[in-house]
Amino acid sequence: MRKALVCTGGTALLAATALDTAGVVGRHIGLPLHGVIELIQPAILTAGTVALLWATLCASHAKVHLVVDRLPEAWAARALRIADLASALFFAGVLAGSIWIAADMWPSHERSELVGVPWAALRVIANIGILATIIVLVRRLVRRP
Repeated sequence: MRKALVCTGGTALLAATALDTAGVVGRHIGLPLHGVIELIQPAILTAGTVALLWATLCASHAKVHLVVDRLPEAWAARALRIADLASALFFAGVLAGSIWIAADMWPSHERSELVGVPWAALRVIANIGILATIIVLVRRLVRRP
C-alpha cells in the first residue's frame, strides 16, 4: 500500500509540475494553454491527500521535539496518544464539514469553467483521503498501549 501511495502522490506531483511548466512556457512563447490551472488543481489535491495519509501512516507529522524528547518515556507516549486523538478529532471535524459541503453542492453538478473538471469527484477523493487518515489514527490509538 505504501508503494502505491508513493507512486500516486509522485505521479500527481510530476503531473502538476509538467502542466505548470507547459503553461509557463506556453505563455512565454505566445501559445497560452487555457485551463491549465484547472488541471493542476486535481493533481495538487491528489498529492496533498496522499501526503496527508502518508505522513499519518509514518507518524511523521510535525512534533515539538524540544518538549516531547525531554519527557519521560511514559509521558512521551501519553503525549503522542493525545496528539493522535486531537488529530483524529480535528480531521473528523474537517470531514464532517467537507461532507456537508459536498452533499449541499452535489445536485448542482459543479464543473470548472474552462476544462470542465467535475468538482464533486475531487471532493470524493479528498473525503476518502481524510477518512483513511482518521482510520489510521484511530487504529493507532486502539493499538498503542
